[in-house]
Amino acid sequence: MKPEAGPTRRRGADLEDAILRAAADELIESGYAGLTMDKVATRAGTNKNALYRRWPNRLALGIAAYRQLTTTVRPPDTGELRGDVLELLRRANRHWSSPLGAILRELMAAAGGAAELLAQLPDQSVDATAPLWLTVLGRAVARGECAPEALRPRVATVAIVLLRNEFVTRGLPTAPDDVLIEIVDEVYLPLIRHRGPTPS
Repeated sequence: MKPEAGPTRRRGADLEDAILRAAADELIESGYAGLTMDKVATRAGTNKNALYRRWPNRLALGIAAYRQLTTTVRPPDTGELRGDVLELLRRANRHWSSPLGAILRELMAAAGGAAELLAQLPDQSVDATAPLWLTVLGRAVARGECAPEALRPRVATVAIVLLRNEFVTRGLPTAPDDVLIEIVDEVYLPLIRHRGPTPS
């Protein structure tokens, strides 16, 4: 592990980017359990003070680094609400079952019930996931599959919260597809369809 070399001393955004890249590399190589401020500082070619000025502890740094590793998810458009919801759950399931997902589960466990930290993790808070799910639900409203009353963030995100619980509370390495189908058919769609007047 070699410090990053450079002709000039890095400051501001350049230094922050170098630290986050180093932390992301450490997460990929060693997971959250192996992430230390010392290792990140060495890899980034800086000192620990530079890290602590930006992140108060390794969990905050780990979460920031994880965000660097994720990409924005585009909403699916299968032409029907059931297909869209299943596709979103299957994408999440594949991600959470991957090596990157294992890092996410470590970070979630370390954050515990700290809502302000969990909110910084992609796909882990209602605020973060709501726009994607409301887009899918908005299309369903436009198609007449459900009433506009269903367009509520907590209602829209119920399916992903239930899937997350399979990983967090049950400790599953992956969720079987029949669990995803059960979440959609027995919980999500009945909930959505009973919000407000039944569409004609």
